[in-house]
Amino acid sequence: MNEICLFAGTTEGRRLAEFLAGQPVRVHVCVATDYGESLLPKADNLEISAGRLDEGKMEALFEQRRFDLVIDATHPYAAEASEHIAGACRAAGLTYLRLNRGDQQPDPDAVYVDSIAAAAAFLADHPGAALLATGSKELAPYTSVPDYRDRFYVRVLPTAESLSACAAVGFAPAHVIAMQGPFSVEMNAATLKSIRAHWLVTKDSGEPGGFFEKIAAARQADARCIVVGRPAQREGMDYAGVVKRLMERYNLRDIRDIAVVGIGMGGPDSMTLEAEKAVRECDCSIGAKRMLESIARFDKPCFAEIAPEAIAARIAEHPEYRRVAVLMSGDTGFFSGAKRLMPLLDGQSVRAIPGISSLQALCARLGTGWEDIRPVSLHGREGSIVPELRRCGRVFALLDGADAVKRLCADLIGAGMGAARLSVGQRLSYPDESILRGTAAELADAACDPLSAALIEYDASDPLPVGLPDGAFERVAGEGARPVPMTKSEVRAVIISKLRLTEDAVVWDVGAGTGSVSAEAALLCPAGRVFAVECREDAAALIERNARKLGIRNMTIVCGTAPEALAGLPAPTHAFIGGSGGHLREIVRAVLERNPNARIVVSAVSPESAGEIARIIREEGFADAELIQVTVARSRAAGQYHLMEGMNPVWIAAMQRGGEPGEG
Repeated sequence: MNEICLFAGTTEGRRLAEFLAGQPVRVHVCVATDYGESLLPKADNLEISAGRLDEGKMEALFEQRRFDLVIDATHPYAAEASEHIAGACRAAGLTYLRLNRGDQQPDPDAVYVDSIAAAAAFLADHPGAALLATGSKELAPYTSVPDYRDRFYVRVLPTAESLSACAAVGFAPAHVIAMQGPFSVEMNAATLKSIRAHWLVTKDSGEPGGFFEKIAAARQADARCIVVGRPAQREGMDYAGVVKRLMERYNLRDIRDIAVVGIGMGGPDSMTLEAEKAVRECDCSIGAKRMLESIARFDKPCFAEIAPEAIAARIAEHPEYRRVAVLMSGDTGFFSGAKRLMPLLDGQSVRAIPGISSLQALCARLGTGWEDIRPVSLHGREGSIVPELRRCGRVFALLDGADAVKRLCADLIGAGMGAARLSVGQRLSYPDESILRGTAAELADAACDPLSAALIEYDASDPLPVGLPDGAFERVAGEGARPVPMTKSEVRAVIISKLRLTEDAVVWDVGAGTGSVSAEAALLCPAGRVFAVECREDAAALIERNARKLGIRNMTIVCGTAPEALAGLPAPTHAFIGGSGGHLREIVRAVLERNPNARIVVSAVSPESAGEIARIIREEGFADAELIQVTVARSRAAGQYHLMEGMNPVWIAAMQRGGEPGEG
């Protein structure tokens, strides 16, 4: 087995040890102190040695072990240590690889110096308390400042060696802060405020060393940073590049830490601290362009992708990025692409980080609760909120496009709900956020920002019943026209029962007539689609009127003769054939060609048609089939009595070859 030597005295070194733990290579990890050893992972393939090595000891180790590769992940300021490692590798003829820490963007408010001595000289000429966060090894230059014991506070590692170094140069315990970093912005700011610091002295330790948090904290605490510049680094590569090299060289397993992050509505203040931490610590970010713009301050490599398949492909294409943040708008569990993405990341280490949804944000702005609200999404989807609004009276909708409010109001007005109240939140969390209020009638011509969401409220909620009455449908297409055939409510109830619809069903209603079965199916399948196929143009127009009246948007009307009109439609999970025009067998076969397991229900009013259905069941090999006859009688008033009037008997056949309707 190949053996690697890793000098791991930094955050990147520890991360590299974590990546190599459990991989098919042996790793000898060198750290300077016992404390450094305690921070490393434990694994059978990791051997850890603690203690400082000079160049001679390194050469002896390399001669003894003959490593395949030596990785130098020491601190960017430990230039002497890097020279010793590189020299020992040359002497032993081993391959040397330097892991370099990436540079931070210069801070315009900071004072940059080239050494600790220069920082001390600057402080000697500039009064005020200072927090020294440059480590315990180079404290001596600060003693040149006359009042250093009173002005300066030192933050060092909580080790005996560090505390002894502080005591050796005269720092009292009250001026020593012994803690393990990196530290959050809040922790840094609290420390600076507690000592009333004017200055924070730090090395340009990069992101792993918490440089960003120090700069941000200094601004919060009204202090300025004095930044000690880095010595020139040896030629090498960053963490991602080293990982990619190791994967290619040793065929290592590609298991990454992937955070699917809900970042709120998009404004920087809507991110949770957990989300912000995940983005700050990642190697790269992936998400929609708007999402990436919201994290530009973190200066991360980014890939603009929206589709879950494209996001998964990006992750696979870049094994050098070990920690990936996938950005999702709002909350990961609220109409989020996370649902489709998660199964595509099987085998990776994946965690979801929830965020603040637009539903929560809008209700907070309006000062109302949201436990009784029905959430729906009209973003990139066909659908109507009318049935839901009738049912519960309060609906939240994610909108899509600048004309989304106009379309929403048109639906409401068409369903006789022009008095419904809308509160439209535009660009929530951004500086130009606004809320538009009004009734559907008042906002019928309103233009809104494409990035909008709405709360719709309707006091006169009147849910459509399960089983619409026949009077809910218009039957006459125009003046003088003959009534369009309609499946009566009693027979319709049996048909719907035999279809066994699912919430996301794709339904073909062939010979739709007035669209009564189509409408029932659409209302029962809010996440599905219904295709009403009708050969008469006047009947097709009538179906459209009935759908608009009922507020149905998940129905598509297809005017044409089956089976030709079925070409190009999405494969059905369910089909009802109420009128075949003499082409019943061809229509059934057209359904089965698109989905062999589709559930099919057929109605007939003549014995000849019923016989044809029975032959089709036998010849097409349906394993699950039944043929029933429905006879209905309705009462009519006759004076003080009621008489029953029989309706024509109807044959109903339900058939399926086997399996679930959605399988195919």
